[in-house]
Amino acid sequence: MTGGEIATMFESGAYVAAQLGDLREGQEQPNGVDLTLARVYEQTEAGHIGVEGKTVGDRRELEPEDDTFHLDAGGYIVQYAETVSIPEEHVGFLYPRSSLLRNSCMLNTAVWDAGYEGKGEGLLQVHHPIELEQGARIAQLVLAEAAHEGTYDGSYQGENL
Repeated sequence: MTGGEIATMFESGAYVAAQLGDLREGQEQPNGVDLTLARVYEQTEAGHIGVEGKTVGDRRELEPEDDTFHLDAGGYIVQYAETVSIPEEHVGFLYPRSSLLRNSCMLNTAVWDAGYEGKGEGLLQVHHPIELEQGARIAQLVLAEAAHEGTYDGSYQGENL
């Protein structure tokens, strides 16, 4: 870096929005893009993670009442409505919106590697009953510049598309 350059770690919300395409008003934020709630699942069978592979346990999709999910305390898998595409030379991080935290909920996610494309999922931990409307903004995606070799080509490529 020379004297006048500034290192950028995270991209702007406008840059992230350009990677996602069609968004509703209010989803683009200064430093990322809000992702919205599409579906909620409850895991019904055990999964398996081994040295040679993995199996996701069976799930039951929950049906909203009048476009609202009424969730008791527990763990749920949420699917985001937006198709996410992580550009080369970047890595994606997803954080819960503070409204979830203020309502005793936590959203756990994993790193999204360069080249990933799909409608991702996260683990919603509900510590006190909550009502979530379908389409509500629940997470914020941020993109950071990242050096890497290759792009994502794993079993979740194209998930939920």
